[in-house]
Amino acid sequence: MTRVSFLVAALALLLLGAATPQNVPPNTTPKKQPKAHHPKAHVRRAKPIPLTHAPNSAAERYARLSPSDCLAQLGARKIQYTREAKARGVEIPVRIKGPLNGVLYRTDFPDRERGKVPWEIFDCRLVLSLDDFGETLRAHSIVEVRIFSCFRPPPKSFPANEVGKRHEGALAVDVREFRKEDGTTLNVLEQFNGKLGAALCGPGAVPPNPDSAEARELHEIACAAADSHLFNSVLTPNYNPAHKNHFHVELTPNVDWFMLR
Repeated sequence: MTRVSFLVAALALLLLGAATPQNVPPNTTPKKQPKAHHPKAHVRRAKPIPLTHAPNSAAERYARLSPSDCLAQLGARKIQYTREAKARGVEIPVRIKGPLNGVLYRTDFPDRERGKVPWEIFDCRLVLSLDDFGETLRAHSIVEVRIFSCFRPPPKSFPANEVGKRHEGALAVDVREFRKEDGTTLNVLEQFNGKLGAALCGPGAVPPNPDSAEARELHEIACAAADSHLFNSVLTPNYNPAHKNHFHVELTPNVDWFMLR
């Protein structure tokens, strides 16, 4: 072997040794190292919903009623109802048997099934808020409100002695349509015509697009629900795509804040 050949062979052996991972048995493939995880520098978060406060509101007063006091108010108002024997998560479960202040709340289920489906169970305290709101709805000639649901039974893992919030406590109702005494309707999905993320009420309110008398009336009803302080939360199609077809109105115990979106 010439001197030049020897140097080339030695250099090749050095390079091969440098490229081979240390402590790896022959004829095996080195394990890939896990990639380092770097948090995203710009994570987009949903903007918090602005809250207003109204201490000692009707919502706050109703939400702190005991079962006996709430049921006594139903009786004093001559509201037709029946007590529901069991509704896990609901503190004062009742079924409404007639109109609230001239306005009937019901699902689309046939009358023969309505007394059995869980979605028509209400907490007594929410019923008082809905009864008061009937005055606003009757000013719009509304006599019936079609809902998707009030109560939604919690999962089996939900503790039997725990009181739920929102739909799990029958303290929220999802309204899809308002029906007037002349037979016309205001349908949230088809006629609200809002804009996702836009302000609904007040000086910065964004008008319906396309504009129509029905859309303006739906916006007025949502704003009246918020202004009444009968419900702590009023969520509309402007809030997010999940609410594109209904208004969500909710009573929340032990708070003095209100939100509208």
